[in-house]
Amino acid sequence: MPIDTTKSQDVSKDIGMSVIFATLRFHRTDRDAELEALRQMATRLPAIAHSLSIRDGGFGVRVSLGLSARAWEYFFPGAPTPAELEDFAGLSSDRVVMPADGSDLFLHVRAQTDAIVYEFMALIMEYVRDHVTVVDETHGFAYFEGRAIIGFIDGTEAPLPEESADYAVIGDEDPGFINGSYAFAQKWTHDMTAWNALSTEAQEKAVGRTKFTDLELEDDDKDPGAHNIASKVSIDGEEQKIVRMNVAWSNPVSGQTGTYFIGYSRRWSVTKAMLTQMLDIHDRLFDYSQITTGQVFFIPSKVILAQIAEGTL
Repeated sequence: MPIDTTKSQDVSKDIGMSVIFATLRFHRTDRDAELEALRQMATRLPAIAHSLSIRDGGFGVRVSLGLSARAWEYFFPGAPTPAELEDFAGLSSDRVVMPADGSDLFLHVRAQTDAIVYEFMALIMEYVRDHVTVVDETHGFAYFEGRAIIGFIDGTEAPLPEESADYAVIGDEDPGFINGSYAFAQKWTHDMTAWNALSTEAQEKAVGRTKFTDLELEDDDKDPGAHNIASKVSIDGEEQKIVRMNVAWSNPVSGQTGTYFIGYSRRWSVTKAMLTQMLDIHDRLFDYSQITTGQVFFIPSKVILAQIAEGTL
């Protein structure tokens, strides 16, 4: 059975102008009531998204809903589990910690206006609000010229849209979960004062690309831990890719600014290898950042999402 992206959730690189990421944890006090709330959310999600797309008259709303391994086991203990789904336990080096946040439920919602994103979240949360604790809620936005908040073009080395399904969507290697995806969500807060104090040349060496023209530097001109060295992984001589988005977020009055990293992948092991290598090499961006959340989620296909809604999983 080939991959069919019409049966996948929105795991492509389409950031939109307005974004909300939400990670939630179920109370685990009444499984039946919590499962019913999840089913109601899964039932209502397609209709709410469709209605808002009509009301918006353009880009509409893109939504991905995911469950962590701990949530999957809690709600569906007798069901098969996606082959690479695991509860993220955190990763670390002697200098950097990538913490795990223990969240259960993930929502990634993007549109062209704040109003559409707000309306979707306000409507969909009605079904689970009484049963969850908010782990994190991050409001993101599209920065100038498709740049990350640190000033460099985002996604230069990500797969092209027409190729992205091969890297982001599960295929025949796990036939019971075909057209699903793995999402890794991680929130970074940057020391923008320290970053902006660097010269443009020093920033370029840390990232591995020129800031204005987005050209890759020669290897000899990069820092040993340049971001595009540390995050590039090859397996058996073949470079591995994921669909990644680095979404800007900020609370500028309180001086908190950062990047919300979301990576959609066909294999969680590829994303995990990237994260591990970033720690091993020590990505230079770590020197200007603190990581505060992290979890891997399974993004069900629309078929499995419907099974969740119907109670037939």
